[in-house]
Amino acid sequence: MAVGRFQVMATLQAARALVLGLPEPLAKSWGLNRAIFYAAAKRGFKAKPPMERPSTEIQRMPVMETPDAYHLGSEMAYKTQGKDGQTYFTIGGQLQTEKDFERQIASRFSGKFDEAWKEAVDLVKKFDSSVLLSQRDFYELVYKPKRDELASRWTELLA
Repeated sequence: MAVGRFQVMATLQAARALVLGLPEPLAKSWGLNRAIFYAAAKRGFKAKPPMERPSTEIQRMPVMETPDAYHLGSEMAYKTQGKDGQTYFTIGGQLQTEKDFERQIASRFSGKFDEAWKEAVDLVKKFDSSVLLSQRDFYELVYKPKRDELASRWTELLA
């Protein structure tokens, strides 16, 4: 099975969240959540996207948590507690857990995910936090230029 753009987006978003301070299980929930969000956006969905936070607020408080949402820079995801008491991100009423990340993303790497994960974290660390805190800059400067190269290289890992 090939590694596609969906897996690249989820992995890079999870690495982004980790670098910005989320613990790894929550970072992986974020990564899967954002990959699902972007896939839905690509298909076109009716829901109005949440308003972006002003840059002055992002600079003052890059990560902001409210009872039902989590803001990572200019991007927001809804959150809830799972039956295990852990916080997870949710989209369309569906939780994205670390186990879901393992099943939907890491399993595509046939045991080679740790190599891709290290590469993703190292790549994301090269960018200034202002790029990582911007939804648009992350997409345009981190994900978009590398998505096909990473999908190809990570697919080659499986051979």
